[in-house]
This record gives sequence, structure tokens and C-alpha cells, in this order.
Amino acid sequence: MNYKFLFVAVVLLSVTKIGHGQASAGNRTNELFDFGWKFHYGEMENGAQPGLDDADWRSLDIPHDFQINQPWDSTAGGARGFKNMGVGWYRKTFKADPSWKGKEVLLDFEGIMLTGKAWLNGQKIGETDYGYLGFEADITKLINYDGPNVVAVRASTGKKGGSRWYTGGGLFRDVHLIVKNGVSVARHGVYITTPKVGKSSASVNVQVGIDGIRNKSYNLKVQTDIYGPQGEKVATAVVDAPKRNKLSTVEVKLPLITVNQPKLWSCETPALYTAKVSLLLDGKQIDQVVQPFGIRTIEFSKEFGFKLNGKKVFLKGIANHDDLGAVGVAAYETAIAREMDTLKAYGFNTIRTSHNPYSAAFLRLADEKGFLVVDELYDKWSNKSYWAGSQPWTSIWYQNEIEWLKRDRNHPSVILWSFGNELQMREDLAGFPTGDWGVTTYRIMNVLAKRYDSTRKTTVAMFPARAGAIGKSDPDFDIKIYPPELATVTEVSSFNYRWKNYPDYLKHAPDMNIFQSEASTNELTAPYFGMDREKMIGLAYWGAISYWGESNGWPKKGWDYSFFDHALNPYPQAYLIKSIFKDEPIVRIAVQGTAADSITWNDIVVGRNHVQSQWNWTPGRKYNIYTYTNAEEVELFVNGKSIGVQKNSGTGDKQHIILWKQIPYHAGKILAIARSGGKEVARHELHTTGKAVALKMVAENKDWKADGMALNYIKVYAVDKKGEQVYTVNPEEVSFQVSGAAKLLAVDNGDQYSDELFNTKSRRLHNGFVMGILRAGRTAGAVSVSVSARGLKAGSLQLSTH
Repeated sequence: MNYKFLFVAVVLLSVTKIGHGQASAGNRTNELFDFGWKFHYGEMENGAQPGLDDADWRSLDIPHDFQINQPWDSTAGGARGFKNMGVGWYRKTFKADPSWKGKEVLLDFEGIMLTGKAWLNGQKIGETDYGYLGFEADITKLINYDGPNVVAVRASTGKKGGSRWYTGGGLFRDVHLIVKNGVSVARHGVYITTPKVGKSSASVNVQVGIDGIRNKSYNLKVQTDIYGPQGEKVATAVVDAPKRNKLSTVEVKLPLITVNQPKLWSCETPALYTAKVSLLLDGKQIDQVVQPFGIRTIEFSKEFGFKLNGKKVFLKGIANHDDLGAVGVAAYETAIAREMDTLKAYGFNTIRTSHNPYSAAFLRLADEKGFLVVDELYDKWSNKSYWAGSQPWTSIWYQNEIEWLKRDRNHPSVILWSFGNELQMREDLAGFPTGDWGVTTYRIMNVLAKRYDSTRKTTVAMFPARAGAIGKSDPDFDIKIYPPELATVTEVSSFNYRWKNYPDYLKHAPDMNIFQSEASTNELTAPYFGMDREKMIGLAYWGAISYWGESNGWPKKGWDYSFFDHALNPYPQAYLIKSIFKDEPIVRIAVQGTAADSITWNDIVVGRNHVQSQWNWTPGRKYNIYTYTNAEEVELFVNGKSIGVQKNSGTGDKQHIILWKQIPYHAGKILAIARSGGKEVARHELHTTGKAVALKMVAENKDWKADGMALNYIKVYAVDKKGEQVYTVNPEEVSFQVSGAAKLLAVDNGDQYSDELFNTKSRRLHNGFVMGILRAGRTAGAVSVSVSARGLKAGSLQLSTH
């Protein structure tokens, strides 16, 4: 093989035209192209031809995951969620606006899962070989102004072994139609950094990539206006664009801009500024893009781990795949926001995008809500095993890296670039065959990264093996406790699990700055307390939210060794994590009804103790009861009788956990009172519920916009006559009826073992719970939702979109 292309990246660093991450204004239009598509599941001959009759295809709006509602198949394999691989075709017919003539017209596809190709009027316009990243297609010369235009997209989930987890399939992220002038800001062309930040002022550096001026001598000015978090104009800078430049995309640096009394972006106060970048040709504005950004500083050091704005911050994170429960991988902004709000409420401050770039909506929301993001590009660096691309990794790695970096680099939430995950387990998974466990590959990738963003460190998450890929089954595993070679050269040393070995690793490589990129939920609080939190960066709990795929056996459809189910209902362990992540006093009762579940997975023991916070059990039987607390002690009462007082003195994976062994169950009430310094600081009680008699409904979205995209999650509970949730109700089927200015998108109950699909109007109760997910229409109006189940009083809600 000819490896000269390793160095070709040096001359391939110009990627043109404007991207989805920058809002539109001025002389360009940026239309959300998600509405009015037709869909066909399965291969379709001549699917790209405009004359094809698609009248019987299903009408839908994107984002869309065609795989999530394909039948579950026990023979399809648990890695990818017991779904068969397949192909989906999408088509959209539209009319061109005559005002587009003389301008550039582009289609921006944010992602096609797992890989995809696109056509306009029968002519191929682009493709993505790695569907987690998008592409832009210039359709200017192909548009028909005298009749209809047909966009066609073929999406494929690839081969069965192309991923280790559920990927979904289809047009799972947004599509935009962009109309702009030939001289314009390039795709992802605005790059903003804040090289100097102080209390009284901050320096803002703006670089703008411009298309359409190669070898030209235009009288072109680039102007940037900076607006503060409240919309007030705070600064302006102007510079002349260079003349007769030989590059296809010309990068123009504006004079350094000073912002006085800056409001810093942080997890607690995520202040966002806005840059309006205008191009002025002969004094007339011809293009403008709007780019949000944050003013903040980030620092990494082995002495303190990580600092944000000069303040030590320990990363309290989650590492998860990007599916969103019942909607699959379809990147609904409401679903992402709901997930972030849930995590925030339990004290999480960080998300690692395992093991691929997430959506633009995810990054926008992370900026707005104050989440820190460890932004990851790949899983393995392999041309075969686990590789999700349709072209060899060694052929397209640099194209993906450039698109990823330029797309994400303006987000203040992004603090660390991660190039890959768990490489040092086999030599063929570590990139180019240089015989050094990926060290050379990493260094090449790092050089390219610094070309596009020099403000952030880079890392690679390491498999839980030693130097030389010595794994757990090797007799030297507990003797040669040396860090993997690659971890000793990355700018941040990321390790999945093995927190007990970090002190030994540091003996051999004392300059490492350590991030626990995956921590086992099965070990509960131990990975947190086991780290040197003063000097290390932080941790991210693996699979803290249940996800599809990576199942350890049918009928479980995915990973549920988690703190939240896939409907985002918290398991009791979520409150345990909250007790270490947040300072507020807390106590939570958890009753063990069945045995714990654990397996060895990737050389790590994973699992979950099956506990519930409910008090309906078998009379006369004894149960182990746990109280999770950050208080000094807990007193437990059953029906008013004290069971005793226990100190919160656990160690290892028992910290903040108090076990009450073999407590006889008696119907009534169980109460835990937590005390510190002799004073009550928190309490939690559970009641034995009566028979379920009714369905109780709760709508989550109080500000439901009629934009055709916003979701509303309608939670439904089986309740007794006192209105308390009844976990032990028979699994009655709940039916949903929806009318008005929204439609029923999916139904769910959080059960990973169910064989039911989501695109129906009914679902069985699970732990007394079921949920309907509604998608708003594009016209404001009333929405009526009703639910019914045999033997239970029906419920209804009157809602509205605006």
C-alpha cells in the first residue's frame, strides 16, 4: 500500500461553503428542508430517477430513523439491537424560486445513517461515507426552474458487523437548503477564539473563510459585529479581504476585538455572545452569517486536572451512544434537551460523545445549558473490524477530521477532542501499521487538529489493557501494570475503567493528566471516590442512560446497566450518583426485589442491582433495603417503628450506601430520615399503594412551539385512589388518541425487554408507566390527548401549540 497520502492532508485543507452550524441572515437564505418527504423501506430500482412514481410511498418529516420500528429479530444479533440491516429511500419534490437564479443553491445534509448518497433530478450530488458527519452539495446547475425538482436519498445501515452498537438508519439529522451569492462565507468558515480573557476585558479573534475571490481583486471588506448575551452590540471590527489570493477558500483574520466587562461562559452561567459576519462588496452587503460563541478559558494540567475560567472543575460525566429512546437516533432537539435537563438535575456536567460526533442540535443545547463536551470522532481506527464507513478508514480519516473540527470548534461547551476509543486491544485497530500501537497515527491526527483548532487538547480513550495490549486474561496483567503506550503520549491520558491502576500508571509516566473516560455504573460511587479528584480531570459513567444495542442476550434489546431507563425514568441508583455529584442533602430508599445482574464485558465486570423505590412486596418475606445518602447517618422506620440508626461509613463501592439486611415486609410506610450533625437534613418515604383505579397524565413541554419539530412527552401513570403510582399493576395495554395540531410519534414504557414497537397507538404498562411522544404540527392550535386502559379510569389533557 502507498502511504504517501498520510501527508496529502497538508494540501487538502480547504473545504468550501457555509455549514449548518451557522445561522443565516442578510443576503442568504437557510431553509430547514425537513418537511414533506416520501419514504420507502427496502431497495428500489431507479429510486433516484425523477420520473419514478412514489405516490404510494409513506409521507413523513425528518429527522427519521427507519430502523427503530423495523421488527425486533432475535437472530439479528444483540450488538446492533436485534435489528436487521437494511436500506431506506427518501424523496422530496420541490419547486425552485426564480429569485435563486444567478445565486448558488446548496443542499446541506447533516448526516445520513449509516452511509448515504443523494441525487437531484437523477444526477448524483454527493454522499457520506461516515454518516455521523454531513456534506454540502452544490445543486445550482441541476435545478429545473420550469418544473418540479426531485431530491432522492439512499440510506444504508451497512453490513451487520459495521458497528458495535445500534446505529439506526436514514435521514436522522436535519437537511437545509441554502441560497447565497458566489462571493460568500465558506462552509463552517467562521472561527472564533478568545486568546486573552480577564475580568475587565477579553480579546476575541475572528477568522473568516471566504469563497469566490480566488485570483480576484474585489473591493471586499469583512466586518464583524459582536453582540452580548442580552443582544446589545459591544464591538466591531473591519478588514479588507486580500486580492489575487491563490487559494479556493481564503482565510481572513480580522483585527483583534476587545470586549469590555465580559460575561464568561460556564456550567452555571452559560453566557453566549453572537458574531454577525458580513461581506461588503463595493460597500454593499452581499452575505452575512451569524455565529454564537462563548468567552471562557480552559486549562489542563497534571497539577490540577482541568480548570474552567481559572476555577478547578471535576468532570462529572456520562459516556453514551447517541440514540434517544423510542425515537431511535432521530436527532430531535426536544429529546436532546430533555436528556440534558435530566442529567443536569442529577448533577452531571459533562457528556462524552461516544464514539462519534453528535448532532449540531446537541452542541447548540450543550452551549445553552452549560454542559462540558468531550467531543469524539471515532471508535476504532480500522479498515475492517467495527468500522462504520463505506470507504477504508485510512482513506477518509482526514476528511472526516477536518469536517468535524471545523463544524464543532466554535462551541464553548467543547473542551477536549477525542480521536478514538479503545484502540490498544489489537494492533489492527490502532490506525496505520507503524508498529507502535497508534502513536504515529495519533501524532498525525494531532498535527491536523492543530491546523484547525489550537485552543484545545486532544486525547484517545484507552481500552482497559496494559502496555503491549496485555489484557485481563494474560498472566502478566496484574504484574506488569504499565500504562498503554499511546496514553503516555496523548495530551490528555484517557482511560476506560481501571481507576485502581492509575497510581501505578503514574509511577511509570508521571506527566500524564488522567481522565476516566468510562467508569462502570456497576461500581457505583467507587470510580469517583477512587480518583485523585484534586489532580485528575474527572470521569464519565458508561451507559448511564439505557441505550439500544450491545445487548448481552435476547430478549433484552440493549444496554440497561444504567442509572436511567431509555425513557429517562431514574433507577434508584441515579439518586446515589446525585448524592456525590450535588451538595444538596439527599436520602433515597431502594428495595432489592430480585438478584443483582452482572457479567464480564470488555474485561470489566458490569451490571446493576435490581432495586426499586416502591413498597408493594410479598407479605412476610424479608428484603434487603438500601439507603443512598450523603448525610452522616440514617434512621430507618417501618410503620413508625425504628429499625435502627446506621452511619454513612462505607468505603469503595459502598460509599454513600447503607445496607439494611433482611427487613421483613409489612404493608404501610417505610421512612428514612437522614441526619448530619444530629439534625435532620433529608427524608424519603414510601407507601404501600392500593389497587390501581385510574390513569394520571402529565405533559412535560410547557412551551410547545408549533414549528413542526418540537416534541411533547406525555407521561401516563397507573394510580390508586390517592393518586400514587402503582408499580405492580397488571401490564394493561394503554391506548392513546391524539387530535388537533400535533400527531402521535411514538409510545414507550422504558422496558428494554419488550417486543413491542413504538410507532403504534398503544403500549403495555411497565412498572405502572407508559408514555406518548407527540410531534407538533406547523400551525398553532389545540391538541387533545386521551388515554384509556381496561379496568382503569381514562384520562385526557387539553394542550396547545404556539
